[in-house]
Amino acid sequence: MVEAFVGTWNLKESENFDDYMKELGVGFATRKVGNLTKPTTIICVDGDKVTVKTQSTIKNTELSFKLGEEFDETTADDRKVKSLVTIEDGKLVHVQKWDGKETTLVREVDGNKLTLTLTIGGVVSKRHYEKA
Repeated sequence: MVEAFVGTWNLKESENFDDYMKELGVGFATRKVGNLTKPTTIICVDGDKVTVKTQSTIKNTELSFKLGEEFDETTADDRKVKSLVTIEDGKLVHVQKWDGKETTLVREVDGNKLTLTLTIGGVVSKRHYEKA
């Protein structure tokens, strides 16, 4: 099921990302940079390990995990979180928990398009990617 997500994805459009970052507690300067950045996400699978690399002119991150196993993650904005990634209804669902807070990052693929829906509290941001 995770195979549908494998590939290189380029960000084309973002909705409400500034409000999402604000809700996460990201500072003004970092949000300004975050809003200008058009990252490329590379997803690959090796056996039962999934790797998600995010590359931009500002910062590169790499995350490797096994589906359904909780792991420690340091996010691009330097939050230390407990993460769990699962497949639900054909979607890649990533839950991050820290300091009593929780955010979900849901990726879904439709043909050569990937939508990343970010939710924290009542704030929802959508980021639209196209396959390279």
